[in-house]
Amino acid sequence: MTGHFPILGIEKFQPALQANQSLQYIQVQGEQHIDKPHKHDFLMLLLFEEGSGTHTIDFEEYAVESGQLHLLLPGQVHRWSLGQNTLAYQLMISRPVFEIFSSSLELSFVLYQKQPVISLSSEAFRKLRYEFQAVRDELNSKPIDWIIIKLRSQIIAQLVSHEAESRNELFSVYRAAPALVKYHNLIDRYFQEQKTVAFYAEKLHISANYLNILCKRHLQVSAMYLIQNRVMLEAKRLLRATELSVKEIAFELGFSDLAYFSNFFKRQTGSSPRSFRAKL
Repeated sequence: MTGHFPILGIEKFQPALQANQSLQYIQVQGEQHIDKPHKHDFLMLLLFEEGSGTHTIDFEEYAVESGQLHLLLPGQVHRWSLGQNTLAYQLMISRPVFEIFSSSLELSFVLYQKQPVISLSSEAFRKLRYEFQAVRDELNSKPIDWIIIKLRSQIIAQLVSHEAESRNELFSVYRAAPALVKYHNLIDRYFQEQKTVAFYAEKLHISANYLNILCKRHLQVSAMYLIQNRVMLEAKRLLRATELSVKEIAFELGFSDLAYFSNFFKRQTGSSPRSFRAKL
């Protein structure tokens, strides 16, 4: 079995001048490497003024470029290798403050999980940089005015939402078919216990056939694929970021039979759960 990859809390990164652990600001500069995947229990926003290298989020590798915003949600697994020219501004946001973002972003966080890197317009970057640095200044003031922090957090969320939707066709697809956003949210809530399209269609008050038509028309995949894809993502996270045995992971994901889980995993990835865990 591989070593345990920690789930890091926001207090692990606490700068000396920022006494509150609800929200932290850090400037990231120069070459940086995180070789072992790990998870956070907080939301991280990383705004790159300059950058190169790679950032791997939930097993997808993204090229780091200037003018990008990277979103890392609680529970996602990540690692990075950043180049010498890196200059980035990082906000780490605890779960209570995270709720501000949940209520301010117009579309589900599930969608940002699928599209965690946003290439910004120069105007959007300038506005976000201003708000990040204003949050930094407020965090370093005494006493901290949390009403101002809340308002600036809402502004950041609105800027992110607007830019994501204007620069990524996927968001306009979900805007046109809101039932698919609800479907993603339901999958995220029930995927461990419920793995049939019929269950989710009933929750949405539509037929399983119509839900499948919606998925194929707008996303070019079947409704069942989205369920299986979410199960696979969680299986990969648990294999890479916990010390649970393969049998324990199978039961955690709602599989009563270890062999069935192993066969399911191998069909999806081409390797067994144990082989996947060993590839670091």
